[in-house]
Amino acid sequence: MARVVVIGAGAMGLAAGYRAAKDGNQVDVIEAAPDPGGMAGHFEFGGLSLERFYHFVCLSDRPTFELMKELGIEDKMRWRKTTMGYFDGTLHPWGDPIALLRYPKLTLLEKMRYGLFAYVCVRRNRWPAIEHEPAKIWIIRWCGQKIYDWFWKPLFDHKFYEYADNISAAWIWTRIRRIGRSRAGILEERLGYIEGGSITLVNALVEEIKAHGGRVHLATPAERVTTADGRVTGVQTGKGSFPADAVICTVPTPMVNALVPDLPEDWKQRYAAIHNIGVICVIFKLARSVTPHFWVNVSVPEIEIPGVIEFSNLRRVGDDSIVYVPYYMPVTHPKFAWPDEQLLAEALSCLQQINPQLTQADVRDTKVARLRYGQPICEPGFAAKIPPVKTPIVGLQIADTCFYYPEDRGIAESVRLGAAMAEAVGESN
Repeated sequence: MARVVVIGAGAMGLAAGYRAAKDGNQVDVIEAAPDPGGMAGHFEFGGLSLERFYHFVCLSDRPTFELMKELGIEDKMRWRKTTMGYFDGTLHPWGDPIALLRYPKLTLLEKMRYGLFAYVCVRRNRWPAIEHEPAKIWIIRWCGQKIYDWFWKPLFDHKFYEYADNISAAWIWTRIRRIGRSRAGILEERLGYIEGGSITLVNALVEEIKAHGGRVHLATPAERVTTADGRVTGVQTGKGSFPADAVICTVPTPMVNALVPDLPEDWKQRYAAIHNIGVICVIFKLARSVTPHFWVNVSVPEIEIPGVIEFSNLRRVGDDSIVYVPYYMPVTHPKFAWPDEQLLAEALSCLQQINPQLTQADVRDTKVARLRYGQPICEPGFAAKIPPVKTPIVGLQIADTCFYYPEDRGIAESVRLGAAMAEAVGESN
């Protein structure tokens, strides 16, 4: 038996804690927030338990399904036919060959190039040739300048800002592939959700950690990982110290150097070189639906929002429509400091341009959720930039969502990596 301390009770930390406790270790999971879940955590929204940051499940998310079966909650998985839209001043259906062929603003040759690009992205399992290529150059080479400027540039500009021209093509490819493979047929996209939301999985993990003798400490921020003679010895918090033979740290990489001051200097430089952008989700409960689609990409110059997610077109929540308007941006951007009222006004204006019938009277409730470290910036060659999970300090493993690269952050990848770190505990003790 090893004494294992897991820092962070997001999906990765809870998956690691569960696996470590099930393997017979003495486990303490410590979390700074008052509730578990991290980005998969919920809030109360007018009588509805809802994710602060939207989540959906794809057919390829096998680690999630396997864990749910192990926890006895596999019957909570739900699947629905979903659709995508594209708004360029007019709302168009998008995301399948028929929608592409019917789109009026591309020539037949441009449609063929774009269709071939999407097909190859979905079919390929590996694409090492694009690991060192910017997504902008890669898309232009396959699809042409017009398609990049029309469809992709607004998305990149309004999500990555000054980083927009230097995003990894490999990272973008895996996002296209994941959605493209979540289909029941060439014309039917199928996405899933967990009944009750992500909190159903979070709560099941917490309960299983406790059932195997582990403990979950909320509102307990980690202050320092302690070491002696090159080996981890524990974690200090404002509520006391937790001795440890092994520590699994899942906090965002920008927080690592302050938390683990005993790391070698060259390792600190590697963590410091990984950049993140923040995320704000403006959430509406509406009396009417905005569109019939789950996801609508927005490409209108005067709208600085890359898209909207009508979550209730995936997970039904009664008669209300639940819409997320996400803002991704560096936290240094002035808009990240906007008051909630200003964000709500801009987001509602965007929804009203997509659906002019929507009025202020349709707004039943609102919420603004913020996170400083919402998305790693994955530039070309990012794989070589990621430090190993196992650090030079014996017994200390560190990983956050950027360690999934080239896969995007998600619960399935969190579950996979969390379990792998727990299994590695025995190898270092």
